[in-house]
Amino acid sequence: MYAIVEVGAKQFVVKKDDIIEARMHLGEEGKEVSLDKVLLFSDKERIEIGQPYLKTVKVTAKVLKHARDAKTVSFKYRKRKSSHWKKGHRQDITRLKITELVEAA
Repeated sequence: MYAIVEVGAKQFVVKKDDIIEARMHLGEEGKEVSLDKVLLFSDKERIEIGQPYLKTVKVTAKVLKHARDAKTVSFKYRKRKSSHWKKGHRQDITRLKITELVEAA
C-alpha cells in the first residue's frame, strides 16, 4: 500500500514508516500532522487517482525534527568589471515519519 502526497511544492511516494524531508515548517516536534493533499492511493488490488486530490484517503505523519538543509551558494561574476557577489541560503526542512495511510469508506 502506498500513496503519492503533495507537501509544499513537492510530491512524495510514501508508505507506512517512511521518512521524508519536506521543505517547509509543519507543526511542532513530536506532534501528529495530517497530510491532506493525496494525489494517488494504491493497495494491492486497485489504484485511485484524485482530480486533483482524494477526499477519502488520509495520511498521518509524526514530526520528528525541524532542521535546516545544506547551504546552497549563489555566485555571480562579471568578467572585466571587478564585480561579483556571493549569497548563501539554507532552507528550513521538517523531517516526517509516515505513521498511517487510511482509506475512509
